[in-house]
Amino acid sequence: MQPKADLPSRDGELRSLSEFESRNILESYGIPVVAATLATTRQEAVEAAAGTGYPVVLKGCGADLPHKSEAGAVKPNLTTDAEVAAALTAIETAAAGALDGILVQPQIKGTRELVAGMIRDPQFGPCVMFGLGGIFTEVLDDVAFRIAPLSERDAFAMMDSIRGSAILGPVRGTAPADRSALSRTLVALGRIGLENDQIEAIDVNPLLLQENGTPIAVDAAIWLTR
Repeated sequence: MQPKADLPSRDGELRSLSEFESRNILESYGIPVVAATLATTRQEAVEAAAGTGYPVVLKGCGADLPHKSEAGAVKPNLTTDAEVAAALTAIETAAAGALDGILVQPQIKGTRELVAGMIRDPQFGPCVMFGLGGIFTEVLDDVAFRIAPLSERDAFAMMDSIRGSAILGPVRGTAPADRSALSRTLVALGRIGLENDQIEAIDVNPLLLQENGTPIAVDAAIWLTR
């Protein structure tokens, strides 16, 4: 049996977790997440980028930065040490003191973006969400919900129920989505909600389909009840 997530203490003051804290919780439940190094100095970030291998993505990391892209704290497709240094300066300016550190991640290849998550409904409890993701999630509004716990059959039904389900097939030469891996992610999200009452919501966006069809969480945010 998977233990409950070991949630970081925030002394009841903050409601959101940083991306680094959020990804660690997802990973503890077997959800595939992009590799990441949390750097707390400029030198650490440059060394982490070189160790990761270019191209890399730099992200500002902090509990007060749940919407990093809108804040200008995400710099993708960096290919040199000089670009990393310049991106660091830009992120520090954009984050305006809200940084716990800098996340250094490999640039993951993939064009199909999904969204997955969990919302704690006052009446029904933890509900798992799945649909089309990326920057147009709110515009497209193509998502499905199921009450936890989920079975593999429930997860497959969610995939088939969205209007854009064709994105999970072989699109323009890409491999079809690994539906079994996707179902394990959705089932795990339900378990997190059931086993951790203090988690109010989880947002995994994008959940990227890699070129071979396997899903990986590229960004994640978790909110706690006060």
